[in-house]
Amino acid sequence: MRSDNIKKGVAKTPHRSLLMATGVSKKNMNSPFIGIASSFSDLVPGHIGLRDLERQIEKGIHTGGGQAFIFGVPAVCDGIAMGHDGMRYSLPSRDLIADCVETVANAHQLDGLVLLSNCDKITPGMLIAAARINIPCIIVTAGPMLNGESKCEKLTMIKGAFEAIGKYRDGKITEERLLELEEASCPSAGACQGLYTANTMACLTEVMGMSLPHCATASAVSAEKRRIAFESGMQIVELVRKNKKPLDIITRDSLRNAIIADLGMGGSTNSFLHILAISNAVSTLYPRPTGEGKGEGAIVTLKDFEELSHKIHQFVKLEPSNDITMTEFHQAGGVCAVLKELLKSVPEFKDLEGVTLEKTSKIVKNAYSDKSVIHDYKEPFTTKPGLGILYGNIAPEGSVIKISAVDESCYEFVGTAKTFNSEEEAMKALEDDKIKEGDVIVIRYEGPKGGPGMREMLAPTSLLVGKGLGTKVALITDGRFSGGTRGICVGHICPEAANGGVIALIEDGDKIRIDINKRTLDLIVDEKTLEERRGKLKPFKPNANGFLAKYSRTVSDASHGAIV
Repeated sequence: MRSDNIKKGVAKTPHRSLLMATGVSKKNMNSPFIGIASSFSDLVPGHIGLRDLERQIEKGIHTGGGQAFIFGVPAVCDGIAMGHDGMRYSLPSRDLIADCVETVANAHQLDGLVLLSNCDKITPGMLIAAARINIPCIIVTAGPMLNGESKCEKLTMIKGAFEAIGKYRDGKITEERLLELEEASCPSAGACQGLYTANTMACLTEVMGMSLPHCATASAVSAEKRRIAFESGMQIVELVRKNKKPLDIITRDSLRNAIIADLGMGGSTNSFLHILAISNAVSTLYPRPTGEGKGEGAIVTLKDFEELSHKIHQFVKLEPSNDITMTEFHQAGGVCAVLKELLKSVPEFKDLEGVTLEKTSKIVKNAYSDKSVIHDYKEPFTTKPGLGILYGNIAPEGSVIKISAVDESCYEFVGTAKTFNSEEEAMKALEDDKIKEGDVIVIRYEGPKGGPGMREMLAPTSLLVGKGLGTKVALITDGRFSGGTRGICVGHICPEAANGGVIALIEDGDKIRIDINKRTLDLIVDEKTLEERRGKLKPFKPNANGFLAKYSRTVSDASHGAIV
């Protein structure tokens, strides 16, 4: 075992003495040492219940014959960090989490890891760490929050809280009703109720085979989740004994499986960033041949998203683009039902082995499926994918749109640019009713380097919908969106403004064309004019210090996963 480096031989007497100080018995000194990387936090609703899951995992590890050690990693709540400078830390925290897990696991020579996660950047950070360390790992995502309810109205964090602001400011609801919605929208521990980033990444983790069946969708406050946590503790000991490692599971095929499922379900646009970053960790740090002996390893790029987006139909449609939440999705069969449908109908979807040590087809053979929620693939909600990549002179290196969250009447949109150099400027214009039908809001200098930190734009997009402008105004940005965003919203524009991208050259009054059918995003301005504007563009200087200044200097663009 790897842990023999800290517990075997006379020279390791001091090491054993220190381990005994933690409570390890002489008998358990010979057991596999399993770390539980826990992102418990009293600050994050999705993580407040993790203390209980830590206990269940620990019980499972000890029942399986291992020795458990719990250690902590940071967790940021994107909802609480939204709309102010705190959001600049959310995406950078993903790589910080990966660094923390790698540091502890390698410094203490752990034999395996259970990665206990839930919310937006924590799960991908854990997956990146698993790929880097490449010791047996299993992920436990804590699960979704219960639906909110007030006066027989089903609520979610987005529709019950964020979009309620726009309704209140537009005079559609009273202040009394706003306060009722505020109190009732988030009724329990767990990740916010729709297929936003946290639940998207939990689902894709299950698709890749890095967590147990039903882990992604079982409620955070359910006995089922506690059982899954216990069984994950048992299973990690088995993975150590079988020496089954993340790079046996996270392959090019499993990453493409995740992309296919993402497109079929219409998940969060943030998944593009995270899958690309996970792919980078796999291929750069541990290059190895593919099945055919070609290439440098299990790598996917933006081209894989683009290729598959022209083939995959959306056959699941959840909140925010529908009223079906994760609770109903779980009851309808969840990820297992999705996998069963993909295996049956999509040739590109591969039958793979995961942490269960069984192939997907065996696990999902008898999966239940409610066809009102999870359609037959051949009878989809739409033949369009849930997500798409747009190119054009504004985004020569790509941009991302959540097609499933756009009304089909808006697939072709031409509007007039109103430019803002920060989210705050755009929010003020919205609050002051300076945005009108036919406008295209341009928010720039919010990319990975320019923000720095690539903030989510949930506040302005929710305000647009709440004010009734969701199908009448578009928003484009080099920043990113929450998985809860809906409307004509294009993000991840590359190159970003801080790198001299065309988005930095847009002026008020310019015409912008968004064509989802053709997958294009263009500024209707001639090249000569753009070159004249480029000559007047001032060099970018980030307004940051400390962690964010370091991040701005080292981060890549969004089309490569915003990796550092």
